[in-house]
Amino acid sequence: MDNEMTGLEAWLQVLGSWIILFDTWGLINSFGIYQSFYETDLLSSHSSSDISWIGSIQGALLLIVGVISGPLYDAGYFRHMLIIGILLIVMGQFITSLCSMYWQFMLAQGFCTGLGMGLTYLPSTAILGQYFQKRRALAIGIAATGSPIAGIVLPIGFGWTSRIIAFILLALSAIPLVFMHVQAQPSNKVRSLFDNSLFKDGPFVLVMVGTFLVFLTAYIPFFYITVFANSHGLWTLDSTPYLVTMLNAGSIIGRIVPNALADRWGSLNITIICTVLSAALAFAWLHIRNIGGLIVFTLLYGMFTGGTISLLSSVYINFTPDASKVGARMGMACLLSGISLLIGTPICGAVLKILMRRGGSAQWRTAQ
Repeated sequence: MDNEMTGLEAWLQVLGSWIILFDTWGLINSFGIYQSFYETDLLSSHSSSDISWIGSIQGALLLIVGVISGPLYDAGYFRHMLIIGILLIVMGQFITSLCSMYWQFMLAQGFCTGLGMGLTYLPSTAILGQYFQKRRALAIGIAATGSPIAGIVLPIGFGWTSRIIAFILLALSAIPLVFMHVQAQPSNKVRSLFDNSLFKDGPFVLVMVGTFLVFLTAYIPFFYITVFANSHGLWTLDSTPYLVTMLNAGSIIGRIVPNALADRWGSLNITIICTVLSAALAFAWLHIRNIGGLIVFTLLYGMFTGGTISLLSSVYINFTPDASKVGARMGMACLLSGISLLIGTPICGAVLKILMRRGGSAQWRTAQ
């Protein structure tokens, strides 16, 4: 549509999607701070791998539940999932503030919050494809800045701090609850969870495989950058949470500039460039030995991974010729990505645990 970038209704969908990304990926992007705090305080008797399972399950459910929320979105149940999902996110955050044992954190922060994220994330992103065509990638990228901004501004903490976060999420979520709605007439029929025609679409299958590999490793720095800095004595324990803030700050740029370029040069092309640069930076992490290098790494890595992650939704939509199957195809891609995210960071934690027993912090580079 010609006026897609000026219509108030369309931009209200972007605002609503921004808030949902704030509520979902924003909390996941901040899990590195929880990881560091749990290891040194509340859950100090548990290993890094054990603790990272909490964040991994939360992030994995955000993606895996897409295999259900996608077809439900296609069938017109967008509003139902939005309401239930937001309630689960807020409830999980409130309950987390009361937890003191590992299994309690797993149920509240991992499963309850993660399930709510899964019901809201995919539909709130897919809906932008109905309102934007020429500048679709840019619209999705602007909405995606909600997650790194949440990682910067939310007062991550426990007790009443965690409850304040829940109140903030609840207040902000009133906006998508009021204004977000589908534009296209839903089919009113729940499709199969799997679109069998996808497996005959070679390009889409390759995109799914690539996405699996991306999520296997992309969030390792978000979970372990503070632990890395602490174990190497590069920064004080009280200051290391700022590294997660820097990752998120870089991600803001990465979710706008690459997405703006993608509308001109293609979402897949820009995604490949951002992914290659992210991988190069991951190898550069092996040789960081001072705080200056670590700061540069966090900013650049946050920027290029932010570009990769935020562009994937646009790639899925562009590679789905039948608009009525967007939700189902995105759900299948998210299922594979969720499995990858689920196992990636715990594997890293397990490898790190083994190597640290053998040689202390010097074995970090072997683990990387």
